[in-house]
Amino acid sequence: MTVPSPIGWERVRVRAFSKTMTPAALRHLAASDPVMRRLIREFGPCGLMPETRRAPFQSLVLAIAHQQLHATAAGAILERFKKLFPGRKFPRPEDLSSVSDSDLRRAGFSQAKILAVRDLAAKTLAGAVPTSRQIVKLSDDEIVERLTEVRGVGRWTVEMLLIFQLGRPDVLPADDFGVRTGFKHAYKKRDLPKVKELLAFGERWHPYRTTAAWYLWEAADAAKKK
Repeated sequence: MTVPSPIGWERVRVRAFSKTMTPAALRHLAASDPVMRRLIREFGPCGLMPETRRAPFQSLVLAIAHQQLHATAAGAILERFKKLFPGRKFPRPEDLSSVSDSDLRRAGFSQAKILAVRDLAAKTLAGAVPTSRQIVKLSDDEIVERLTEVRGVGRWTVEMLLIFQLGRPDVLPADDFGVRTGFKHAYKKRDLPKVKELLAFGERWHPYRTTAAWYLWEAADAAKKK
């Protein structure tokens, strides 16, 4: 199953490198893959800057809201959602108990998303969802295992958190439609690659698969403009 490219965690082009998108990553990709070398020349240094100040709870609420929706529609829903909690820039998990399902439905959440957000809040309060301090001490696999226990949160959603919040350097979201589309265009394939095919090919990009994914997103964006 394909899924939309990241929306809740927008890709940001900046002049500075983040700690994980380093010149060493560019050297490794250029040396191990001639297509990546061409993409690096075409698009310049990787401009991915993680949003490290966002708590996991907030990131996952944003991701749930954006599932299967255009960015504009999801943004409007989130604005109405935040207005349900006056005096806060963003609600805390415990604040969800102060609003009804009808309130959330009027904000624009579907029943499935209401259940997902409430489960997320409950699991955050129970300690199953790590805090900002706890999550940085966990491995990628540990984070995936813990967060996919939340209703409505799949591997792709967690991978977006790993990339765009935590800045983990070696994440390849092989089920991401944008990454697969970028691969198809960059490597001149007739069809989108299968997930297993992309994961196997991406082993040559280890340990900098996050940077490789960014270049594939750039390739997909460039293809849209042609």
